[in-house]
Amino acid sequence: MKPSQENYVPSHNGLVVQFVSGDFRSSLVAIRSYKAGELITPLEGLTKGPKRYTSVQCGPGDKDHIELNSDLVYINHSCEPNAAFDLSSPNPEYWHLRALKPIKVGEALSFFYPSTEWDMDQPFKCECGAPSCIGVIKGAKHLSLSQLAARQFVNSYILELISQRDGQFAGKLQSRL
Repeated sequence: MKPSQENYVPSHNGLVVQFVSGDFRSSLVAIRSYKAGELITPLEGLTKGPKRYTSVQCGPGDKDHIELNSDLVYINHSCEPNAAFDLSSPNPEYWHLRALKPIKVGEALSFFYPSTEWDMDQPFKCECGAPSCIGVIKGAKHLSLSQLAARQFVNSYILELISQRDGQFAGKLQSRL
């Protein structure tokens, strides 16, 4: 059953869904503040699943997708995000969502979709309004190395795929991202 304001119970401490009518308008909002670098939540209750708008890519393969099975599916995209899904560890027990910059009470969480997604089935026109907005969000496959290098965080498997695509080592950027 799709959550609604009538039957909603938050799945993570410190976060709530702000429901807005219309497709893809709801968002996940902080109800406490977070410092840059702070762990927001470990990723738990994940299940492997097909590539869908509710899944997040967790590795380099076409079938490497997980369903978050929680309010985390309401985190929207921004070209200048305040959070990141860190899925770089080979051990899923260490996967987490962390703050990239300070997040204030009442602020919507956002992440840079190409930081996890190589090639999206449903590209969309970005509405983030950030100065560094890339326009249409299609996945990291459609971005240059310099466009990804300008981001605060990109998962290591995305950097590996960029290295394979471009024939140059992109992993050196990981320490800067």
